[in-house]
Amino acid sequence: MRDLSDTQAWSPGLEPSFAVAEGIAALFAPFVEVAIHDLASESVAYIANPQSRRTPGDPSQLEDLNFNPGQRIIGPYEKTNWDGRRMKCVSIVIREGDEPIGLMCINMDVSRFDQVRRALDGFLGAPPQDDDVRALFVHDWHERINRFVTDWCGERKVQIADIDRASRRELIRGLQGIGAFEARRAPAYVARILGVSRATVYNELGALRQDSNPA
Repeated sequence: MRDLSDTQAWSPGLEPSFAVAEGIAALFAPFVEVAIHDLASESVAYIANPQSRRTPGDPSQLEDLNFNPGQRIIGPYEKTNWDGRRMKCVSIVIREGDEPIGLMCINMDVSRFDQVRRALDGFLGAPPQDDDVRALFVHDWHERINRFVTDWCGERKVQIADIDRASRRELIRGLQGIGAFEARRAPAYVARILGVSRATVYNELGALRQDSNPA
């Protein structure tokens, strides 16, 4: 069921796509998330089987998306999830008459299949494959945060769930250093990734500001 507690108004013509999103997510569970983006408000209108920790009302970050008015399908393309999992994605343009009103983004977690492929490649001696595909949303702050957190954890060989308070503050300091909190909803998104409250993230940011500007 969808959570409408933090949504903005979306185009009414998107409503029929919600059931389609649920059906696709149910068929390919637990690997697929389906998000419906409203082009008018540039926000997430609906999300089925959420895996990206986005919620309805979050910004879609579509300002840099350029597609031909007659285009029906965008992709496939690759994105990185908040926990470092590789996602194979495709976006379908939703129309009302001839007018594009939304995007249905189908995001499949292929990281588990990557593990199987690596095992088969090692067994069969297949050469490594280059799956580096340019992301669709080139200025997506979700993607910037996801990649930074993934790289940060990888360098320290830790899992997000194992981060202690001191490490969490270090990670938040690093995110602050790349301007990750400039987006309005970024602190809430980081809080969901770290499994803490928004107040905790805001308190850490306040403490970091105080450290850098002592009285």
